[in-house]
Amino acid sequence: MAKKSKKKAKDAERVAAKAVKPGKAAKDAGTATKGKGSEGPTAPRLSEILRAPLAPFDVRDLDTDAAPGFPGSGKADAPAFKEALEPVLSDLQERLYAAGRADPTTAPRVLLILQGMDTSGKGGVIRHTVGMVDPQGIQLTSFKSPTKEELRHPFLWRIRNALPDPGMLGVFDRSQYEDVLIVRVNELVPRATWSRRYATINNFEKSLADQGYVIIKCFLHVSADEQKERLAKRLDNPDKHWKYNPGDLDTRANWEAYADAYNDMLAKCNPEHAPWYIIPADKKWYRNWAVAELLREKLADLGLGWPEADFDVAAEKARLAEL
Repeated sequence: MAKKSKKKAKDAERVAAKAVKPGKAAKDAGTATKGKGSEGPTAPRLSEILRAPLAPFDVRDLDTDAAPGFPGSGKADAPAFKEALEPVLSDLQERLYAAGRADPTTAPRVLLILQGMDTSGKGGVIRHTVGMVDPQGIQLTSFKSPTKEELRHPFLWRIRNALPDPGMLGVFDRSQYEDVLIVRVNELVPRATWSRRYATINNFEKSLADQGYVIIKCFLHVSADEQKERLAKRLDNPDKHWKYNPGDLDTRANWEAYADAYNDMLAKCNPEHAPWYIIPADKKWYRNWAVAELLREKLADLGLGWPEADFDVAAEKARLAEL
């Protein structure tokens, strides 16, 4: 077991700043590439490629069917890349969880925020990407319409209550940004109210970053055409009717208003300490890989090792041998 742990540690270190690729070394996840068509150490990381621009832009102009930064040739390569990435991501998340168990006062916390239109794949990312790691180290929260209790408090109250504990990977299926998206589009509060929330959210996220939280905000960007196709498939398949919500069409009818709301969200809440990453989401295989690689990258950046034993290892070995 000790040899296996040492091997996993070396594997994780060898890919600490690289995109994991399949091949002969896929079994130990130790082979890496710097990115498609690039050989040198200066190739941009995926976080640099997907980071939302600081200059003004319109989400309508972005390609939702692209696969930026993917080191393979296309969909056929995706399973192999996932197979190579999974043990590395699992190892890094286990280190995070171990840090929380060893010393909660110093362990980092990681918060993955998934935001996007209906059918953009928030659930898919949770199943296929977050599903790569140990579930006991995950704190998942899906934010629906606020309850009566939640409405009696400031809008960030329910968000604060769901923040991950030390050493945990928190996953938000929707988030505090609902209060500048659906609340805005459906005019649930006055404009003066929701327009102040951008600054409130920025201050909140700054306070989290100052406390050591790592915030990974992913906007899963799906096209209107792709959404229509996915909704149609749900209606055509009785096994998927449970996933269909008639209210999705009400939201779809406000597509342009949501595009404007997302533009403002991405422009007003995109600081260095909590940037947005725009994930083209028409290709499900790319979407899942991209979020997994972002998560790997951010976990690797923490540079976590394994906690040292707080007991006498030799003495415990001797005790075990006697039993």
